Amino acid sequence: MGATSRQLAEQFGTSHVSVGRFLEHTGGMKPRKWKDPDRLLTLEERFKIKEMLIEGASMRSIASAIGRAPSTVSREIARGSARGTRSRYSPLRGQRASAEKRRRPKPLKISSDPGLLAAVQAGIDEKLSPEQIVGRLRREHPDDPAWHVSHETIYKTIYLQARGGLKRDLQALTRTGRTIRWSQRRPDERRGRIRDMVSIWDRPEEALDRSIPGHWEGDLIVGKDGASAIATIVERHSNYLILVWPDPEKNRIEATRDGLITKLAGLPETLKGTLTWDQGREMAQHKAVSVATGIDVFFADPHSPWQRATNENTNGLLRQYFPKGTDLKGFTQTDLDFVADQMNRRPRKRLEFATPHEVLSEHLLR
Repeated sequence: MGATSRQLAEQFGTSHVSVGRFLEHTGGMKPRKWKDPDRLLTLEERFKIKEMLIEGASMRSIASAIGRAPSTVSREIARGSARGTRSRYSPLRGQRASAEKRRRPKPLKISSDPGLLAAVQAGIDEKLSPEQIVGRLRREHPDDPAWHVSHETIYKTIYLQARGGLKRDLQALTRTGRTIRWSQRRPDERRGRIRDMVSIWDRPEEALDRSIPGHWEGDLIVGKDGASAIATIVERHSNYLILVWPDPEKNRIEATRDGLITKLAGLPETLKGTLTWDQGREMAQHKAVSVATGIDVFFADPHSPWQRATNENTNGLLRQYFPKGTDLKGFTQTDLDFVADQMNRRPRKRLEFATPHEVLSEHLLR
């Protein structure tokens, strides 16, 4: 939820220093929970065991009183007794021993598989994000579950293994140089709270495959002082680019809505699949865009530009025409169409040096 360590400390009645130490120890990762907490003896049950031992009760009578198996009581007494004697049983000692035994660290999946570890390490060395690494592994080994991991598993391997002196090495493994996993949302952050937005994870499966045209990625290029912007929309299969001029006389939300409808409504039906956008407030009226254009709108996760990699890469290329700090109000839709046409006639290595215009035209002529 993005709470600070001080807010957590107030909630739990402790100091923010203690909270910070806990987060540092866990690497910011959520600790694993016991799947069936009812299986565990409680501290109250341990005190009941101690009380009945003092009274001279048998193992079976103690087990019957607390609703546990006699073998459970026997193991508990052995675990919590000094030198194994019943009279030296301590409930607190038993509680601590149980907690330590329950931790029993399980080898991390990636670390315990040399081949998988080498593949993940190679991706990190190439500056790929964990999600990009996961996607490549699934693509290269679609039928082998041993190679299927989540990006959180990679983060867990990085951050948990970095506890205790490996921080300097860790900083070389992550793009941000962080040594702890931080929340992806701040309490006061408004981004990502668009009404009725649909997550990228609910996108049709065909949208993940670049072999099928009609799936788009979009975002804004923002001009000087954030006072102007250009909407960029890229088709994933062909890298075909559409640039949209948001009317500066309108507010950002209305201008984005009207500009997208104007440019996308006239697309051929075979190209009206999905549009994946950043969680910017300019898309607050995404439902109106979807109704008017016939294109379903989905939203990427916060702070996850790699989920719109085609669009992000294209925006980088567009900075040749619109350098950072440029006032974009001086451009017209005609200017943007000219730039988009130049980009669409540029050969791309991913397309075997065909142009986006050629690839999309070939699809439409089929």
